[in-house]
Amino acid sequence: MADGSPVNRFDAHAARAQFPILSRTVNGKPLVYLDSAASAQKPRAVIDAMVRTMEGSYANVHRGLHTLANETTEAFEAARESVARFLNAEAATNIVWTKGGTEAINLVASSFGQSIHPGDEIIVSEMEHHSNIVPWHLLRERRGAVLKWIPVRDDGSLDMAAYADLLGPKTRMVAVTHMSNVLGTINPVQAITEMAHAVGARVMIDGCQGAVHAQPDVRAIGCDYYVFTGHKLYGPTGIGALYGTAEALEALPPYQGGGEMIETVECERVTYAQPPHRFEAGTPPILEAIGLGASIEWLSQFDKAAITAHEHALYDHARARLAGVNWLRVVGEAEGKGAILTFTVDGAHAHDIAQVMDRYGVAVRAGLHCAEPLAKRFGLTSSARASFALYNTTEDADAFADALIKAREFFA
Repeated sequence: MADGSPVNRFDAHAARAQFPILSRTVNGKPLVYLDSAASAQKPRAVIDAMVRTMEGSYANVHRGLHTLANETTEAFEAARESVARFLNAEAATNIVWTKGGTEAINLVASSFGQSIHPGDEIIVSEMEHHSNIVPWHLLRERRGAVLKWIPVRDDGSLDMAAYADLLGPKTRMVAVTHMSNVLGTINPVQAITEMAHAVGARVMIDGCQGAVHAQPDVRAIGCDYYVFTGHKLYGPTGIGALYGTAEALEALPPYQGGGEMIETVECERVTYAQPPHRFEAGTPPILEAIGLGASIEWLSQFDKAAITAHEHALYDHARARLAGVNWLRVVGEAEGKGAILTFTVDGAHAHDIAQVMDRYGVAVRAGLHCAEPLAKRFGLTSSARASFALYNTTEDADAFADALIKAREFFA
């Protein structure tokens, strides 16, 4: 078709063909991979970029003066530039390499936490991933911080009126997800940021899902910090990034000590490098950073709106296939949500459903999804989750619905 709509500008089958693993079979069936919210598969461009570096020009970055060191440093810093463009950051110096979203959050919590005093308040939401809960609990245990929780409404959206009531003169940090890994809810992060700044609080956005499926424009959002991980963005594991405004990064003391993060080291004193290198102690994840840069450049060939429309169309197709069944509970139906379908099946545990679906080659996630407070909020002990990505197709959505119906029949 050539009507020019976003869905028709994106060829999912052509994109899928660039992911080697998606050509395999599982239990004699074509692989239907619907676990991308946990970790996405990798396109050939990412695999080749990392192999090419290992085979042709690998060395440690910075400080080296030989050809291999210079080539690798250039590729490493080019990847930082790619991340900066992807997030619409002011400059590459606003990007700190980390080993993932979890470390990026811990970096902010640990460094910012050195200024926390007993009674200072940190606001999180009930829909947060454990990675954006536990680091703040550490400050509660060690520094006397007080955690306050933004409630989640029945449809999976944040209660913004309750959030407004939580803000006050003791609020020091607001840490919320851009997009829920369970509900698919895309939060109004710009409004959240503006409200927090009005009371003098810092804002950190967990973009591990949002960077993939929402609009990670940090200047439009206005946040102080934004974190994401590479492995959900079709890149490698072991790599992530922290964005911070120049002022917000400068305000943070070092997170770890070692090589690279120093200016001078003497027997009596030490001085520290400027951000971002202040926070990059030791040999960084060089190959992984280059791989992440390759994934971002690979993604840039596609229309983001077209991908979003494609993923939503798959979600809607799966829901339509299951319309009318009385044994399915869908968790999270906020307006404008991303293409994540979390559900329970009457009379069957989510783990059992996932195992039976795997017999048909369909990979879904089952469990608490690292979000126990949210599970408790919705009265769940477990749920299953299908998460759609750019490489999924209508055939995948049909295979999901067929496998789920067969799994339900197995336990009925």
